Amino acid sequence: MNNNKYKILLVEDEENILNFITALLEANDYQVISAKSYANAKIMYASHVPDLVILDLGLPDKDGSTLLKEIRATELTPVIVLSARNEEREKVKLLDMGANDYVTKPFGSDELLARVRTALRNSRHSTNKGHLPGGKFAVGELTIDYDARQVFIAGEEIKLTQTEYNIVAFLSENCEKMMTYAAIIKAVWREYPSDAGIKKLQVNMANIRKKFGVRLGESSYITNELGVGYRMNGDK
Repeated sequence: MNNNKYKILLVEDEENILNFITALLEANDYQVISAKSYANAKIMYASHVPDLVILDLGLPDKDGSTLLKEIRATELTPVIVLSARNEEREKVKLLDMGANDYVTKPFGSDELLARVRTALRNSRHSTNKGHLPGGKFAVGELTIDYDARQVFIAGEEIKLTQTEYNIVAFLSENCEKMMTYAAIIKAVWREYPSDAGIKKLQVNMANIRKKFGVRLGESSYITNELGVGYRMNGDK
């Protein structure tokens, strides 16, 4: 069983639409967290750090654009706006505010799924300008299947948590570059770096190295430069 499903925060106050989209996404192997108000969505976003937000504008307590604005103030999480408002001026305004896409109600299932796939793909490729040929990374006996969010060594799957997978994927997308603690923390947890954040990263990295079968003092696929950061090694 793959525990590294993409996590989507669905913000929608209409029960029937919420249930329909949730069922659609879950049937296509996405993990869905939902919220029916701006206030709840803000809490859920901070708690779950989703890979994508599908955001309805007509929320009962505040306009959904407020949440979009707040996300864009510090983070690059892809946001697909969902709305019955169909005016071109409104769409342009939201895209200028940082929305990645705009889906007008009513919409088709295939259209929404295609837009979700595109937003996730573009987000995943943004760190290295799309250089992920075939959606896979390979060095030595290590292989990462980005689409399936799975990691293999010598053909055997390494069972990583979502956070561990996100760290490994981020380092692989920046292979041979020394990524600072701050850069990794911002990419994985979407937080400003802190001593607690660095400790959290180090604990996760220790778990990754253990699962990779790396003994203390060995660098193997990932090198640690103390006080600086980590680097995924190439050409092993």
